[in-house]
Amino acid sequence: MRTDLAPRRVAGPHRWWDWVLVTDPGLGQLQAGWRTLVAMVTSLAVGYGMAQALAVPTMIGMMVAGMMGLMSAFAVAGNSWIQLARPILWMPFPYTAVLWLAATLHGDRALEIGLDAAALALTFLLARFGPMALLTGMMLFNGLMVGIIAQIPSAMVGKAFAVALVSASAVLVTRLLLCFPMPREDLLRTQRAFVVEARRLADTAVDALDPDTDLNRVERRMNRSLRRLNIVTVTIDGRLAQPEAATDPVVAELLHRHLFDAELALRGIAQAVRVLAAQSPPEELRRALAVGLLMARDTPPAQAGGLRPAVEMIREQADVILRNAHADPRAAECATLARRVAELLDSLADSLVSWLALGEQTPTSRAAVPFQPAIALENNRIPGSAEPMRRALSARTQSGWQRVVPFVRAPLHAGVAAAVVCPIADAIDPQRFYWGLVGVMITLFGTNTTHERLRKFGHRMVGTVVGAVIGVLLLRLIGHDHVYWTLTVIVLGLSFGSWGMQRAYALWVVGLVAALVQLYGMTTPAGRMDHLLGQRLLDNGIGVLVATACAALIFPLSTRTIVREAEHGYVQAVQKLLTQVAARWERPDSPVRLRGAARAVDVALFQLAEVSRPVVRMPLGVRGRGPHHRMALLNTASAHARALAAAADVDIDLSPALAERVRLITGTFTDSLRTLDHHLANGTAQGVWRRVGPLVRELQTALRPAAPGPRAQRLQTALHELDALDTALAAYAEQRGLPVASVTGRDQGQPGAGQHRARGAATDRGRTRPAQQAAAPAARAEVPTAHTATVVPVTGSVSCADHPGGCPAQITVVNARGQRVAHTYTDQGRYRLGLRPGHHTVVVSAPDHSPRAEPVTVGAAQPHIRLDVRL
Repeated sequence: MRTDLAPRRVAGPHRWWDWVLVTDPGLGQLQAGWRTLVAMVTSLAVGYGMAQALAVPTMIGMMVAGMMGLMSAFAVAGNSWIQLARPILWMPFPYTAVLWLAATLHGDRALEIGLDAAALALTFLLARFGPMALLTGMMLFNGLMVGIIAQIPSAMVGKAFAVALVSASAVLVTRLLLCFPMPREDLLRTQRAFVVEARRLADTAVDALDPDTDLNRVERRMNRSLRRLNIVTVTIDGRLAQPEAATDPVVAELLHRHLFDAELALRGIAQAVRVLAAQSPPEELRRALAVGLLMARDTPPAQAGGLRPAVEMIREQADVILRNAHADPRAAECATLARRVAELLDSLADSLVSWLALGEQTPTSRAAVPFQPAIALENNRIPGSAEPMRRALSARTQSGWQRVVPFVRAPLHAGVAAAVVCPIADAIDPQRFYWGLVGVMITLFGTNTTHERLRKFGHRMVGTVVGAVIGVLLLRLIGHDHVYWTLTVIVLGLSFGSWGMQRAYALWVVGLVAALVQLYGMTTPAGRMDHLLGQRLLDNGIGVLVATACAALIFPLSTRTIVREAEHGYVQAVQKLLTQVAARWERPDSPVRLRGAARAVDVALFQLAEVSRPVVRMPLGVRGRGPHHRMALLNTASAHARALAAAADVDIDLSPALAERVRLITGTFTDSLRTLDHHLANGTAQGVWRRVGPLVRELQTALRPAAPGPRAQRLQTALHELDALDTALAAYAEQRGLPVASVTGRDQGQPGAGQHRARGAATDRGRTRPAQQAAAPAARAEVPTAHTATVVPVTGSVSCADHPGGCPAQITVVNARGQRVAHTYTDQGRYRLGLRPGHHTVVVSAPDHSPRAEPVTVGAAQPHIRLDVRL
């Protein structure tokens, strides 16, 4: 089997650094920090050397060169050497051009301030014309500020250009040598993050089955893991869209499909385990599930077929209960759920095996289509509020003079804010008026709503205070006379900030301010440092608040408008999915991408969640339940949309009458989505949401007499998910004020069905937990307590063909109740455990081997147990 598309670094065993990949899929944040470290060390070293060679003041040489390194690390990204060389070598030209301009304006204060404001506005104007234009604007603004601050004489501009050009060339060389972009490797690391998060989810599912676990805590862990899993899979789709990452569009589409199906199987397992955990499954079934999930966690993806024994073990235990005519109804329900988990584990194994065998696969169906991305990453991140903001702005400026608004809106915000802030900052401290300009710039870059700008204000203030404290402590520790240590702190501070910027803006500010304090310490007396940092905080704060006010008053675009546009995007994504489902069923050979359409629903939900975030997260009772319930309904709807996309991707052959019913269902559902969209856009209800649930159930009843088989079963599943999707969105439409009615007119739509169902589930959970707790003492009575039980030593060795003398492995022990009671690692192939009397299952997991489950019965009279495992 070829595994060249998913090599060992994707499918290999557990590694201690895997947690880094989960928190930073693709290592984009670490790469940003490393890129800044390399660029800053190179530029500062070259600046120092060029200053000595050209008889330029050392501070000016390092300031000019350092700007080349800083801007190349922050503003230049590309996946080839040409994409790096063009912008990096271009930076010195606009930068030194305005250095000369600043040198000729010395003494004309009003003109200097006016040009700074104009340069900032020009930067935002050029941002509309692509990365090179934006970089040009940023270099113009930075060069003008450096020229005014450093007061470089015009006779030195030529030497400054030489310093800038040589340092930019050196940065380019070191970036190509030490930071060469490898999009294919980034994709593989992101895939590895998916594998790691899947293992985490399986591990959390094992904890959920523990009868003594805290269900609320485990459910929170499971929800966090599912969110991270979804973000990773969406990120993979975004990386597949990069031409340098995906080798072949058909292979990319297959990878997308298999990962989608794997995520869907993992979500189904989590949902089934959640329900099982709230009940009291028989102990044998609980143990089989725990062992099966442990084996799923530890099975290498390249050997996913090794999950079959675990699947069969769960099925056998479930069948024992289901074949018993006198079995308790609750036990039978648990057995049915366990069979569902086994089926999903089987599906997960198929998806992972197919994923690793992509090199052997070619499309065999006429419906196979090349990959078409549902998302384009921005700075290696899923875009949030930017896309809804752009759509909302374009929708409001489509005629007449308003067509220029998208181009001049941000420049006007920047220009007016700078014109207000600069005189205030100049009055506070003429030498550092640019701090207010920095506040304006950072506020308007990368933010699209008032909530985002106010959050950035909070991050800026907190980050400045923390960075100032850290910077002052380091300054006192290092002193003023250790230049190399000072430069080390500056470089490390900027590198730390670059790493943390994508996690939290406050982390970037902490690193930046800690670095700047070292520079301020060279010219500021120790007694004035507190005043200087307080002044910086004040100027930045004024700039942020003025820029926020200007953005809210000049061509305003309220957060509510952007939220409505994000809701419109979500409804449009669901509508497109339904259209593709109808096309797939009516014309089996049509080139539709149901999983891609479902992934677009995920992206739309992510954007809506981003623009709906409050300024400060408050407790649920304080901020109200409405927004929380609406997002919960859309999360539920998105889950059903994913399941619908996977189940509906099947060829069906219906009679004309049944096909007409299907068209009626999808057409009515689509009409309801249009009505909801109109209501969200205009705030007035023109029509009702017509529930298609009755029609779906009638169609399911008509299809039951048909011959059973996989296709019929998938069609029934698709119809069930369609009904559930309709229920969730009908409840959402009702919360948004749209009337809900049945399509037949007989039922009045059961408004709030989604809420009643959720309340019922919560009530059931509340009833079953006491039952579980009541049953727990009886179960515990069979197992001696920690005070009375005799601990029996269990020792043995683990070996394999490659390691006959001892194989490195981890040992996990599950007792008869499905609890993990012991965990250890082998030392030179040997292990030692202490187990209490009872029936146990020892799960042995080793790299490059499928896990082995060995039953062990421990008796109180046994002095020692020996268990050797050969893999």
